[in-house]
Amino acid sequence: MTRPSTPAERFDRNVQRRSAHVLKQRVLEQQRAEFDKALAWAADQDAIERAAALIVSARRRYLIGHGKSHSYAALLASDLTAGLSGVNLVDGASVRPLDLLSDIRQGDLLIAVSMERYRRETVDVANVYVRHGGELILITDSEDSPLSEVATTSIVIGTYTASFANSPTSVVLALHLLATLTIASSKGAGRRLRDRDALAVELGLYMDEP
Repeated sequence: MTRPSTPAERFDRNVQRRSAHVLKQRVLEQQRAEFDKALAWAADQDAIERAAALIVSARRRYLIGHGKSHSYAALLASDLTAGLSGVNLVDGASVRPLDLLSDIRQGDLLIAVSMERYRRETVDVANVYVRHGGELILITDSEDSPLSEVATTSIVIGTYTASFANSPTSVVLALHLLATLTIASSKGAGRRLRDRDALAVELGLYMDEP
């Protein structure tokens, strides 16, 4: 595996000493090209469908990620929770890694988001989870990322960038597709969504409701 680049290295290569106008155009052009590639990849690959089937059939679903990847894991957890029960974000507070690893049961599933530079906490916890009999879905940006060999299914997403930060464009698209296909396949999702809508009105959660 090649050494991942750091934000500072990408800043020196892509951002430093460029005018705002030139930099904006470079980022927009790169993002347009990346989005087109992501659409083509999603149309040709069945990794998202396989992952969605595993999530639907799981008894309990756990999501983990650290650093920026934690934000992606939280986004996917939020979308899945809308239509599925038994969705838990390993956030170090309400669910800690030790809680996850000490209570692995048949039918449980771990979804790990691990993007370069591949946080050690995510890799270590996921490896122990698999060694103790758990199934793993990996969402990553390289075929040879650290957890690729132990994952049941991997969704490999490009994060190429013209900025100092790796691009979220393709990642968010893949997460959106994964959540959509998962909820569409869940028998109880429609009822759960309707119940949540009714409860939101009862609690007055949103400004656009009477």
